[in-house]
Amino acid sequence: MHSHSYLNSAVKIINDYAGEEPLSAFLKKYFLANKKFGSRDRKQVAHLCYCFFRLGKALTGIPVEDRILIGLFLSSSESNNILQEIKPEWNSQVEAPISEKLSIIHARSGQSGGNSSSVINHVFPWSGQLSEGVDHEKFCESFFVQPNLYLRIRPGHDQAVKDKLVSAGIGFIEIQPGCLSLPNATRIESIIDLDREAVVQDLSSQQIGKYLHLLPDSYRNAQCLPMTIGVPIAAWDCCAGSGGKSLLLHDVLPNLDLTVSDVRESILANLKKRFANAGITKYHSFIADLTNSHSPFTIHHSQFDLIICDAPCTGSGTWSRTPEQVYFFDEKKIHQYASLQRRIVTNVIPHLKPGGILVYITCSVFKNENERVVHFIQQQSHMHLIEMKLLSGYENRADTMFVSIFRNDL
Repeated sequence: MHSHSYLNSAVKIINDYAGEEPLSAFLKKYFLANKKFGSRDRKQVAHLCYCFFRLGKALTGIPVEDRILIGLFLSSSESNNILQEIKPEWNSQVEAPISEKLSIIHARSGQSGGNSSSVINHVFPWSGQLSEGVDHEKFCESFFVQPNLYLRIRPGHDQAVKDKLVSAGIGFIEIQPGCLSLPNATRIESIIDLDREAVVQDLSSQQIGKYLHLLPDSYRNAQCLPMTIGVPIAAWDCCAGSGGKSLLLHDVLPNLDLTVSDVRESILANLKKRFANAGITKYHSFIADLTNSHSPFTIHHSQFDLIICDAPCTGSGTWSRTPEQVYFFDEKKIHQYASLQRRIVTNVIPHLKPGGILVYITCSVFKNENERVVHFIQQQSHMHLIEMKLLSGYENRADTMFVSIFRNDL
């Protein structure tokens, strides 16, 4: 009986939700206003809502109830009480591959929408705009798999963090030294000292550290960074956001003279609190709209050895975590973000020393935000492309990111 009630509640929420704020925020407000939902009820209804949006742009013409159940079937890898009550014939097949599940749906319920491959490919229909190396079908299938929670253990805290997790009965997998994978719903706030002992940071985002590790050693030896041993590396995280890349910079390059900036004062205020929790006190910060070349700002250094530009983007590489975004996405935003990214890199490159390094990062899968911005940088400046890499997180239950590294040959 509860299953139909959960389904009806999810339908109402989906019909009321317009995509103007994150679904998580909308659900929080909805449940606060409707006290009848207990903890288990909230979890079940929220899961059904996310299942609806995991279908992205596929099967948009069918009733909401059917779309929820199809999304639930495709997202489930083990027996589900709701499916057992409403669609027991589907529940018996939850362990089947997605292609077989779609065949079952078409064969037993007569759903329209083409064969299994065409349905999957319509989850994310912009295949012609993907960056090189993205496997479109695998990327679409990843929307039905909840990404993992990843921890990056900070230097000196490896054993302490592992011991605390073991003591709390929390299972984890060590993907690589200092990188732990945990189930997505794991609550660790009361187990470890976040930001001081470990940072919640996606696997692909942690991979950026591999490139930063090279900067003072291999890159300096290759005359990419004309630095002297013992002299601090002047680094600028120009779109700092929550500060994850800055924390990574601090841990990878301890001899660091760090500057952070963002367009939003509130973001820098939150970053300041996070740095305090992490024990980072020596840094400079300022507010700057880097999309506007005429926007004044005061900067600590006129030029930097290293600039990290984790550019604002569509975030399309993270949409398996927030599938409502693919459902409401308007492809006009690709051009809008690409234009913004070009303006930002144009305005930050003049602050890079001769021989200095620019690291351009997005969490997008669109080539207009990735390779074409790289081409723009090459055409409009004296920057030499050292390396360009798509980090295909969809193969590892993680976010997909793009990173490119330039040297200023001016």
